[in-house]
Amino acid sequence: MAMSGMRDFTANIGLLEKSPPEVIVERHAPRKVKRLAAEHRSAIIELAHWGYGAAGGAAFGLLPRRWRADPRIGPLYGLVVWLAFELGIGPLLGVQYREQRRLVHRAMLAVDHMMYGTVVAGRLAPAPEVRP
Repeated sequence: MAMSGMRDFTANIGLLEKSPPEVIVERHAPRKVKRLAAEHRSAIIELAHWGYGAAGGAAFGLLPRRWRADPRIGPLYGLVVWLAFELGIGPLLGVQYREQRRLVHRAMLAVDHMMYGTVVAGRLAPAPEVRP
């Protein structure tokens, strides 16, 4: 959900075009989804993105404990997730960007995913108290 806020912000100030989930739904969703009213389609896109994020969070939890303990791992994990999409999943699904905005758009998505990784790693939460 933190990414959703960041994505909305960057879209509203003109730094982000359509998000990858929007493009994927436009190209690959069943006809019933494409015919929904815009607000209902947006809700489905958001829920799908949250689902992907939850799966990514679960995958993060499978990393070795010592890796997860490193404060750099969250943002790095977010970048790896983003790169996996950029270099693999996105091209397979036909997600393409307009050339003139490509660099800024991708940079915003990279920052967005670094924030995701930070949240998934729990780096924004206070450290739990250790009781003897």
